[in-house]
Amino acid sequence: MDTTPTPLAPLFLSHGSPMTALEPGEVGPFWQRLGAVLSGAHRPRAILAVSAHSLAREPLLMAAARHTTVHDFGGFPEPLYQLRYDAPGAPALAQQVAGLLQSAGLPVHQVDEGGLDHGIWAPLRFIWREADIPVLPLAFPPNWSPAQLLALGQALAPLTQQGVLVYGTGSITHNLRLLFGSGARPALDAPEIPQSAAFRSWFAERSARADWPALADYRQQAPHAVLMHPTDEHLLPFYVAAGAAGAEPTGVRIHSSLTYGCLGMDAYAFGAGAASLAERLDTAALPA
Repeated sequence: MDTTPTPLAPLFLSHGSPMTALEPGEVGPFWQRLGAVLSGAHRPRAILAVSAHSLAREPLLMAAARHTTVHDFGGFPEPLYQLRYDAPGAPALAQQVAGLLQSAGLPVHQVDEGGLDHGIWAPLRFIWREADIPVLPLAFPPNWSPAQLLALGQALAPLTQQGVLVYGTGSITHNLRLLFGSGARPALDAPEIPQSAAFRSWFAERSARADWPALADYRQQAPHAVLMHPTDEHLLPFYVAAGAAGAEPTGVRIHSSLTYGCLGMDAYAFGAGAASLAERLDTAALPA
């Protein structure tokens, strides 16, 4: 009998505006179903989180024993600042991850400090509301190329066999000038602009084909790439999560929705377990 553990499919989740934590729209029920499905299969023993809002000059593990909730934004309604997600940390996992990165010839640093930015906690408070799964944030260099970040993710691949969820959080499209450039934010349910639709479709198609040469060169090959990502820190966690599924993984879009006409909320799973996760999500009911 094959006793090899089923790997946990790494995930990339678009986290949207900080207001998503209060007004999640279509993505809220998806996050709730995702938590129910993952808990029903094999609940992660820990989460390695790679967020567009936790950046460093070289890979940096935030190995606090316990995390506080970081409200890394301003000008939002007061109830948003009352939300908490004070999850346990994962110092022992940090030692293991540091070893994996060092073995791959990658630089890595570690601090006994922590804190979860809104890119991490906003989705997690819907997925596992109890905040009882240890979280290890891994800050990454935003000047690394997609190819470098795929390699960073590949160094993390053994974790997926050990009950660790590799979780990238950013945004499939992210141009704040389109949101605020006219001085008034578009309606939450505004129709999608054509450039966003073309970009999101291109990413879904190339991910399903595992066309990583094209995906790694997205700024040259994807339609409207620079418009959708004037800077690409919000897309880069996609590549770390993908790399954690191994060489040339298939990427399955497990959720597709939109806010403000241009801010995509798409989610992806990668690797051997991605298709079965998508199937389970299609039939899952919302938790009671």
